[in-house]
Amino acid sequence: MLTEPRSGRLAAWGNALLAGLVSPDEAADRIAAQDARHRVVLPGDDGDPVGLTLALGRLRSLGAVGLRVALPVPGHPLGLSGPPEFNARALEAGEAVLVHGVALGLVPAVYEAGPAGAGPEDVHAEVVWECLPVREAPPADVPSLAEAERELAEAMREATEVLTRLDVAGSGPVAEAALEAYRARMEAGRQLLAPGYPPRAVRVLELAQRVTALVSIAYGEGGGAGDGKEHGGAVSAAEMAARTEALRPVERTARRAQVAAYNAYAEELERRRE
Repeated sequence: MLTEPRSGRLAAWGNALLAGLVSPDEAADRIAAQDARHRVVLPGDDGDPVGLTLALGRLRSLGAVGLRVALPVPGHPLGLSGPPEFNARALEAGEAVLVHGVALGLVPAVYEAGPAGAGPEDVHAEVVWECLPVREAPPADVPSLAEAERELAEAMREATEVLTRLDVAGSGPVAEAALEAYRARMEAGRQLLAPGYPPRAVRVLELAQRVTALVSIAYGEGGGAGDGKEHGGAVSAAEMAARTEALRPVERTARRAQVAAYNAYAEELERRRE
């Protein structure tokens, strides 16, 4: 699905705030998005969380100059730099933000409440980010924007070929309709990335989300493949296993590209300092 990781919103709008391109209130609103509120547990605060505006201001006063995203999964510590304790926490959450210039990282804990069977619009979500020490080292397996864009173009072709070969409903016009529906829902009232990001980063992130959505439809997470079969048209466990194996590198490419797009601002800052 065309989802946006919370770490991506924090990094993108936090970077815009650090650059003085948006106000603290706008950054906090954009980061929270549909969540009820976000708070941050900073070092030395005895576990008491503070609001986003105060937390970002404190991080800037400590020397923060840029924020990066990590989207790790088992076997692929994408965007992480250590130590093992932080990597384990980030892996458990599936995402994290690394603060360049302060050697800190933020890992989210999400607390949700709502009636049984409630849709996303009825779920009350609060997010608490915990700051932990990180190792200042190159992040794992993050490509450049140019590399990510080339890889994504190939990944889109591979995904379409795989789905067609496996006779998956997500390979044709129905998938395109589902993708457009996701795009309309996700982009209503949303700005992709934040001020200060290069156009190429926006383009790469949009394509990465599109590839991710296509993979989700293939796995049957789209809810509307149109053939009445589960798992996007799979009729056996063997076919589902074959699909998963074929799509795993495509999904990996899309995650790498998302991280490259979100990290483009911090990467550009480093180039200017060299």
